[in-house]
Amino acid sequence: MPIYEYEHVDKSCRLGECFEIMQSIMDKPLTRCPDCGGEIRKLISYTNISTPKTNRELRELGFTKLVKRDDGVYENVTARGTGSKLVIRDKPETLPNFSKTITD
Repeated sequence: MPIYEYEHVDKSCRLGECFEIMQSIMDKPLTRCPDCGGEIRKLISYTNISTPKTNRELRELGFTKLVKRDDGVYENVTARGTGSKLVIRDKPETLPNFSKTITD
């Protein structure tokens, strides 16, 4: 469940001026503090999203990254093992073997 931040409008209470609370994404935003009953408002918070940065990280997570090298020619910079490093348009035999990386 997501954690949301709220701020007291007038005065703070035992929870402080700002506090966090875990709520379902389907719940309506709170308008009253669960501790003191004072008026509160929901804050917009930063999110923490971690994305792979390098080709190695992408490969380890099972992604395939193709980089355009020429018209209809792409380099598979995350190629594994003996797979083709070049992917050429209209040549399906050059496509990566996804059965090695995709599992149920």
